[in-house]
Amino acid sequence: MASPKPPAPTTSAPDLEILGDHVTLHPSSYVEPESRKDDSSDRNLVEHMARFRESPLDFLREVSLHVSGTGWRAYDDFIGQPVFYAGFSEKMKAAVMNTPMLVAKLDELAEKGIHAEKLRGMLRESEGNTQRKDRRRQEIKNNLKDVAEDLTDKMICKMESRRFIRGAYYLVTQLLTRAYHQGIHVSSEEVLRLRNVAEVAAKNKQSLIFLPCHRSHIDYVALQLVCYRLQISLPTVVAGENLNFPAVGWFLQHAGTRSRTGKLLPPKFGILGFLLDSVLSGRVKDAIICPVSTQYDKVLETPGYIDELLGNPKSKENLMDFLSASSILSLKLGRVDMRFHEPWSLKTFLEEQLGKMTTISQQVDAKTSTNSNQRIRLLRTMGYKVLSDINAVSVVMPTSLIGTVLLTLRGRGIGKSELVRRCDWLKDRISAKGGRVAHFQGAPTSDVIDRGLEVLGPGLVGLVDGLPEETFYAVDRFELSFYRNMTIHLFISEALVCVAMYTRVKQGGGPANQRISYSDLYNHVSFLSQLFRGEFIYDTRGLSTNLERTVKGLEDDGVIQVERTSTDSITMVELSETERLRGREDFDFYCFLLWPFVEATWLGVVSLMGLTPPRDLEGDIWLDLKEAQEKAQLVRFNKWTQVCEILIVVKLGKTLYHQGDLSYFEAVNKESLKNAYQRFHEEGIILLSKSRDSKIPTTVKLSREWVPSRDESGAISQCGKLWEFTEMIAQTRREGQVPLCDSGTEV
Repeated sequence: MASPKPPAPTTSAPDLEILGDHVTLHPSSYVEPESRKDDSSDRNLVEHMARFRESPLDFLREVSLHVSGTGWRAYDDFIGQPVFYAGFSEKMKAAVMNTPMLVAKLDELAEKGIHAEKLRGMLRESEGNTQRKDRRRQEIKNNLKDVAEDLTDKMICKMESRRFIRGAYYLVTQLLTRAYHQGIHVSSEEVLRLRNVAEVAAKNKQSLIFLPCHRSHIDYVALQLVCYRLQISLPTVVAGENLNFPAVGWFLQHAGTRSRTGKLLPPKFGILGFLLDSVLSGRVKDAIICPVSTQYDKVLETPGYIDELLGNPKSKENLMDFLSASSILSLKLGRVDMRFHEPWSLKTFLEEQLGKMTTISQQVDAKTSTNSNQRIRLLRTMGYKVLSDINAVSVVMPTSLIGTVLLTLRGRGIGKSELVRRCDWLKDRISAKGGRVAHFQGAPTSDVIDRGLEVLGPGLVGLVDGLPEETFYAVDRFELSFYRNMTIHLFISEALVCVAMYTRVKQGGGPANQRISYSDLYNHVSFLSQLFRGEFIYDTRGLSTNLERTVKGLEDDGVIQVERTSTDSITMVELSETERLRGREDFDFYCFLLWPFVEATWLGVVSLMGLTPPRDLEGDIWLDLKEAQEKAQLVRFNKWTQVCEILIVVKLGKTLYHQGDLSYFEAVNKESLKNAYQRFHEEGIILLSKSRDSKIPTTVKLSREWVPSRDESGAISQCGKLWEFTEMIAQTRREGQVPLCDSGTEV
């Protein structure tokens, strides 16, 4: 692969390593030296437990230090508002129940209840009936209040006993650092900045709100441990029911959806809406937002994620599953990297955005009013700003480098020396793009790769025996794609351009036949960008600017060459001669990043053919949306009979993949298909009918103008908007794929 121009030298803050009771300062991207690898008394907490068996008194002494609160363990002088005192939960519950908004809502609901009972004839209008109606209204209100109190009690984080929280910190730290045996790493610069901001926020009685990415249940546990060890008030985690299991559910409840694919999910606007409305309404003067990135050498739950992506139902977590899944006593999952973006004022952000939306400067106070369109724009801008901030501070782990390289190969496997070379190239490209890579400072790449392979394990990366050189191959491509997707955000612009160029490159012939005009390139990149706008986060400077910058970058890297007019306008783009001599290494790398998503979208649009009604049917056909998406996972193209079928008998698209009609098994996943259907809905290709009753499933049908026609035999004709849309996507698929259909499609 081409060697990029070396990036300008930058200074990076050192890392803080938190492992049990020990906090150690390391240079940025520190790698554990060989001498410490063998010194398990310093790092390996499994041996610490063995010492417990040999010396129970030492273990009890250490536990007593936490329970009694010796030194920093006392957690008495933390930054933030007072917590951990008797009566805290009841005080918080009373504050919530006495909120004017809640009181008004209870009165409103009680009045609606009275009105409903009057309509049903349960309450009659009469002079003597007034007192009865008042009593009934109060009875309804009391019932509603009981429900609200119960919900509030479940949501409130129980912070009553400081002694208990000290013991919990000790226990959770031992469990977590036994699984992630290299500890939790943070940037000292970021932590010092965070503490300063937290002190100011505490002084002003403002909330410091952590908005993290969410890849694992470990995210919020690690955040709690970092805050405790750095003497910052423990954040109250927004509650959810899926980890509300006995004994520790109150401590682990959370909200939001974990990313099952490894890349960032689109923003969740629910909690962001609450934050935004609180400041806009004036109920809260300001709040401080701190985006947080948490990265792992290996994510604990990825095997479960794969089951869910393949359509298996999600099971409710319980304590025993959580502990057994982590295999606490034996796992060595590497390290956790937690990075904090520079916190920012929500009030200032809103003032700036409202100023851009209106010609008259507005101040965010109780008198500010925004219409629904402004609110939606504010929410979207805020959500994608948070995601951009998270990406900006994210650290790429060695396991992600390995997964990315293995899944961007044309061959079956790769030798050790070539794996090291490609990881070095990828590391340099990440640095050139402004990203950061963990573990590399001061250690040979080969050593870092060895440690990454050890963490991934033989279940993900296999080793071919009996060869002159160690040769590795991807065992579980689906699970490895989780780690590849942690790097794709850095190269999405290059991937879009290369896949767009591929529509000509795949035609073969000489270089002249593979050139693409800049206008055609622009149109293809625009199409793909719109197609995947729910999957990826783009630079906010716009398509034209981003395309020019990306083409210039690929040209500087020697991947492409361009023709320009006398006014320096680009007219044609093609692969460079250097890139051809390299066997399209860099070009194919960028294509391989995006091709699985192209395949998934193609699979989704092919499944829409199954929504075509029979030829002689009159009226509309509405199908269950969930069933349609599940069937999309079971779609198979029979290249022998040229029939595109939806077959329940085919297990989760495996036939399609193993027969070579799809290159990427990870394309057959629920999340990608759901995103594709959402995009089809936004484009008006399909219509959805949703019921207010959650028990009634959402149904789907093709929009009238997108319904394909059928010939006299009943086969779908190769024409119409849906066919053309499918062909546009098919043009960008990897070569070697059978076309959708050559002489008609039957369903």
